[in-house]
Amino acid sequence: MFGVVDLGVFVVAGLILNITPGVDVLYITNRSGVQGSRAGVVAALGIGAGCVVHVLAAAFGLSMILVSSALAFSVVKYLGAAYLIYLGITTFLSLKQKEGRKSRPSNVLPLTKIFWQAALVNVLNPKVALFFMALLPQFVSPAAENPALAFLFLGVLFNVNGTLVNILFALFASTLALKIKAGSTLPRLLKSLVGTLFIILGVRLALTS
Repeated sequence: MFGVVDLGVFVVAGLILNITPGVDVLYITNRSGVQGSRAGVVAALGIGAGCVVHVLAAAFGLSMILVSSALAFSVVKYLGAAYLIYLGITTFLSLKQKEGRKSRPSNVLPLTKIFWQAALVNVLNPKVALFFMALLPQFVSPAAENPALAFLFLGVLFNVNGTLVNILFALFASTLALKIKAGSTLPRLLKSLVGTLFIILGVRLALTS
């Protein structure tokens, strides 16, 4: 189909990679824990929207620019690192908010903002582009009449499976958050951990060669 080979192996490999915790999962679980399953699902859809950019780039060869150009890779890398560090800092700043009247917490974001934040988290991660360019060609036949169509099919399949996995992460995280008492110190500790992980991942991305 479309010049694709070993489709079953590709699906299994994609699912294994999707369930491996990363920046995307961290953002989804954070939003789910703070605002519930609806926000987590929106975050998962935002991640999927960001992945569409990488799918189209891989299908039409734009990712090769990112892979082959040190300047292009560095620009995307540092933008992504800065954005992750920004998310970490804002997570820490939300801890300073005093719990007072039943006003809306400042760390509760509109769903549209969650969607676009999640999309940016994915788009500004050059490792996703590198992943597509490293993995997808292995499952496209050299005799394929239209390699771009094969890339597009594999990318869409990977994204659909990944979005479903991320939605499950969102539902699990929101269910777990409901079981934690709002007045306990555990939510603050978890939020501190999330903020720390965002910053660590941002610095790690900035140091990627």
